[in-house]
Amino acid sequence: MKISSLKTFKITNFKYYLGPNPYLNTGALVFDFTLLRDDQPLAIQVYQQQISQYFPPLENIQPSSYGDLFIQTLGYFSQLNMDLHLKEVSRHNYPDFERLALQSLHYPTSRAIVNTLWRWLEAITQGEEFDFNHELNTLQRQFRNSVYGDPTIYSLLNTAYQLNIPSFFIWEEGLIQYGYGKYQTRGLSTIFASDSLLDSDLTTQKDDSKDFLVNLGFPVPKGKIVYTLEEALTVVQDIGYPVAIKPVAGHEGIGVTAQITDKDTLIMAWEEAQDPAVTNPIVIEESLTGSDFRLVCVGEEFVAVVERRPPFVIGNGYNTLAELIEQENNTEVRQDTPTSPLTKILVDESLLNYIKEQDLSLDRVIAAEKTVYLRKVANISAGGVSIDCTSQIHPDNKQLAEDIAQYLGLACLGIDVITPDISQSWQQGNFGIIEINASPGVFMHLKPAQGNSIDVPRYIFDFFFKPGKPSRIPIITFNRLNQEELSYLIKQILTIYPDYLIGGVCQDTVYLNERQRINQKPYNTNIQSLLRHPGLDLLIAAYPDEIFQAEGLFYQGSNAVILLDPTVTEAILADSLLTDGILIEKTGDHLVKKTQQATENFLVANQENYLNICCQAIREILTNMALFCGDK
Repeated sequence: MKISSLKTFKITNFKYYLGPNPYLNTGALVFDFTLLRDDQPLAIQVYQQQISQYFPPLENIQPSSYGDLFIQTLGYFSQLNMDLHLKEVSRHNYPDFERLALQSLHYPTSRAIVNTLWRWLEAITQGEEFDFNHELNTLQRQFRNSVYGDPTIYSLLNTAYQLNIPSFFIWEEGLIQYGYGKYQTRGLSTIFASDSLLDSDLTTQKDDSKDFLVNLGFPVPKGKIVYTLEEALTVVQDIGYPVAIKPVAGHEGIGVTAQITDKDTLIMAWEEAQDPAVTNPIVIEESLTGSDFRLVCVGEEFVAVVERRPPFVIGNGYNTLAELIEQENNTEVRQDTPTSPLTKILVDESLLNYIKEQDLSLDRVIAAEKTVYLRKVANISAGGVSIDCTSQIHPDNKQLAEDIAQYLGLACLGIDVITPDISQSWQQGNFGIIEINASPGVFMHLKPAQGNSIDVPRYIFDFFFKPGKPSRIPIITFNRLNQEELSYLIKQILTIYPDYLIGGVCQDTVYLNERQRINQKPYNTNIQSLLRHPGLDLLIAAYPDEIFQAEGLFYQGSNAVILLDPTVTEAILADSLLTDGILIEKTGDHLVKKTQQATENFLVANQENYLNICCQAIREILTNMALFCGDK
């Protein structure tokens, strides 16, 4: 799409905030929106009419300005037709422009969304075509390819957001931290820092994990580890067809072939399982008859099970197999986004080999009502179908899963089994554990293709943040505080809580208890480094006007906000106050202390008197927190 060089609207001064800021109480992309020519734009209703064809709720709004229409559209557009939680927006009027703020998780995607909407408005002005669906697909791919776009990672982040559990990405470690200070846990996907490294590694080594299951008396298929095709053929003579082949070290069903019934197929499966770079050991084992189920335990508790079926299409008598796959891939449930139930059906060598075994090809027309399965392996990432069966599982099978989980130091464990009927006990036979997984995907349980939603992410956060254990340490926010005052506060608190580890940040210095640390730039780097400390009990941070304007708050929520002669911008810090928090505001000699229960007024004679009132408020917060948590 080519847009005329004559522009109607201008978007400038982009600024990205990781957390609450003067314009929005979340991480946000903030920018200025300017109308270049009063006589050039079309009527607002013209833009609104065309935009509302794609965002119907906008049809009924009454925008007060072009900027108002722009930001309200972004409130829907930023969800990218994927039901993302990024819905918060704000608009601030200035004499020559409007400052707009959009809730953001991934800066490049948010910036691209704003630019795309701007180009859309310009295209409407010039009467030029705008391929909205193409632009939307491009933006969806951009978010999908970001670190936040993995379905499991996004579902965990979204659940944390809904539960008010703070989270942030630690780039140099490649991990996400949930919670602050001593209450934190870190992880990526469903692997967490608390997991046993040895147990996690065990699950990736199929030979060791199979020996583990066998030695502990759990049901597994008969089989052996082999290094050559000749050895594989010898093993088949002992256990008989059908067999399954999979690499010893693997994941996501890569290189796995089940239900091998003859030598030719075995040879093809062997080649598919091999790593071209090295000679890798291969598991060959009996291929059980039945359906593929994934059981998930959180901690040592069974929480969910889905049946995983291979991708399939149903013929209509006139479309080819390739056309049927394309039609299926274009369905809404297969958008292949972080929030869609199914991924695209992957057309690769494995699929081609399997349809060839069925005497089919991609250009073959499939008879009406004929079901064609496209893979032997029911892997969700390659287009498999998930069906929730949690309410149907036999109690013996739940207990079996929990028995396995008790042996492993893992927060989240996936157990893959083959059985004809998950509602029948494993003790009746024809039941086999084919794999255990230390990093199971959870989105298939949260949003299965069929059946009930099981909120596995919530189970995970309930495991880490049990009742009585918060996700955040107390945080005290000042608008201004110097080094001497910060040192005084820390010393006073340590006299009552000598075992506490207190972090303090002001423009002059950074403290960890009474030890000074390097004062880093940008300012929020100091805040993050303290909140990452796994022993931190309390954070005291100063956010004067210039810092708050430039960087915003790093953290979500303050247990106390203490304002000394605040500017208009600094007064916004009060918006971060938690429901049961304490607000102190001092103007001149007059100090007001507000809680949910009461408002108190003081005359403050000197600075020491002021600091002692602040100390008393902090002690109140720490006492209440200790009572709630049973902490020190």
